[in-house]
Amino acid sequence: MASKGLVLVTGGSGYIGGYVIAQLLDAGYHVRTTIRNLGREPEVREALKKITPNLDNLTFFAADLTRDDGWAEAVEGVDYVQHVASPFPAVMPKDENELIGPAREGALRALRFARDAGVKRVVMTSSMAAISYGHGGSQTRAYNEADWTNEASPDTGAYIRSKTIAERAAWDFIKAEGGTLELSTICPSAVLGPILGPDFSTSILLVQKLLNGDFPGSPRLGFSLVDVRDVADLHIRAMTHEKAAGERFLAACDFYWVEDVARVLREDLGTQARKAPTGRLPSWLVRIIANFDPVIRGVAFELDKVRMADNTKAKTLLGWTPRDVRTSITDTARSLIREGIVRV
Repeated sequence: MASKGLVLVTGGSGYIGGYVIAQLLDAGYHVRTTIRNLGREPEVREALKKITPNLDNLTFFAADLTRDDGWAEAVEGVDYVQHVASPFPAVMPKDENELIGPAREGALRALRFARDAGVKRVVMTSSMAAISYGHGGSQTRAYNEADWTNEASPDTGAYIRSKTIAERAAWDFIKAEGGTLELSTICPSAVLGPILGPDFSTSILLVQKLLNGDFPGSPRLGFSLVDVRDVADLHIRAMTHEKAAGERFLAACDFYWVEDVARVLREDLGTQARKAPTGRLPSWLVRIIANFDPVIRGVAFELDKVRMADNTKAKTLLGWTPRDVRTSITDTARSLIREGIVRV
């Protein structure tokens, strides 16, 4: 099969990046990917084997978000760039610039080298975090692509600010000095789906903790959820669709409270999810727990808040058809068990 073109995917060792790579290869593209340490290539290839047999057309380049080294070589002759790489730790750093700096500078670096190499379009992974925060708490309406997070609001954290600042910087770059380079951004909500190994979305820690019985009850936390396979699909649709240039797209589906996720796990996995809580934790108690659990501390400000997403634009403009969230929850849990991350 003749190649459809050459695509660079940044952050090939990451969760979303791996699925983007696999779907591009399966669609007939040649793919390059960047990782910080080429010593990880065998590990990344082994993980990708779980979701695609088409690894002959994949090559690896060493590049880092914080340095120019390796970028010119990685992007030379490339038709499209999928800029997926961005830091998202489970525990937020004390200095928020550890996130904001690499996210912003990495986005600008990818765009600058793509422009100079004559790339047609960059699709950048942003986040619903760049859309739905700093608006004074829960909203009665669903957020859409016209909304922007107010990063100066106390209703934000380091990660939220990093994604907002990075995406705004990317659009400013395109407007001021992008030349003929086109940009589309994808804004996923909390990402679930089958894991490929120890590198997976921080959102999946929630399912892991529920299966492990780490919560005596479900905290009153809720998120709009989306499947990693559908996030990757939307990235690829936005890469070539003529109407996607200059547009943002929310990759998000239904809003679930943690207690809803726990219920799905118990109903669909039976005894394998016997440790998932059946009751609810009062929010005052969760705030106390947050003093001892850094993962909970990082999301405690979300307690009792609803942030729903409107995915109409992605569906109508690009024909995106995401799967049912219940399937994503169940597939996530089964993969955690299969990979030995959770023992039941």
